[in-house]
Amino acid sequence: MPTKSSTSPNAAERVRSACAHAETSVLALPGIEPTPTSVHHLRRCGDVVIAVPTGSAAALTAKSGPAGAPAVLELTDNAPLPLREPVRALVWLRGVVRTVPENAERALAGEVAAEFPHPQLLDVGHGATLLRLVIGTAVLADATGAESVPAAQVRSARPDPFCQMEAAWLQHLDADHPELLEQLARRLPPRLRTGEVRPLAVDRYGLTLRVEGHDGDHDVRLSFTAPAEDVESLSRAIRTLAGCPFLNGLRHS
Repeated sequence: MPTKSSTSPNAAERVRSACAHAETSVLALPGIEPTPTSVHHLRRCGDVVIAVPTGSAAALTAKSGPAGAPAVLELTDNAPLPLREPVRALVWLRGVVRTVPENAERALAGEVAAEFPHPQLLDVGHGATLLRLVIGTAVLADATGAESVPAAQVRSARPDPFCQMEAAWLQHLDADHPELLEQLARRLPPRLRTGEVRPLAVDRYGLTLRVEGHDGDHDVRLSFTAPAEDVESLSRAIRTLAGCPFLNGLRHS
């Protein structure tokens, strides 16, 4: 688990957050074309519940034996702002995929809905089939590089506490606080200050800016002096980074 001296989430937490942010995922099974999923949810227990079309090759392959089939689920975490390179992170979850017994599908869909109320869970049993991926390993790739994460660490980790509000928060910062972004840009290396600065990500440890310059894209992380514990301390941490501790916060008007 991260310590008080941490300046960024650990890899397992970043996997959890990226999976929570990801709007698209693709399931790869041996011998068939990758299958887009309509639902993907990394549960607190550490396995992934996936919905695929009932008649798809993926659903049939997963039923091929009682032991299940080896599989890889690829998830794409895109930035919540329109950027010229939208992908923030990719996650590959490798393990064994199994079908969920038909008499247990609705109950499992209800359990997932309690954590992740996705509207397409209503299709389970009516054109969509649930699969369960038992994770063996996870690989995360983002601007910092690629890292393999053991399944036990993924199971024990939780997403960043600001994960669910991050998209709205970054959109608000980008649209309504250009003066704050201008102040934050002053913390960038001089060679990057001529590019367009956009907020890319935020977590309890810091803010990441994307600089779209003539020489490409550059991501710069600005760490908070201490981890944010709630919305108030997050707003205060951003203002402190910008050198404007007395500015109004990032609350919606």
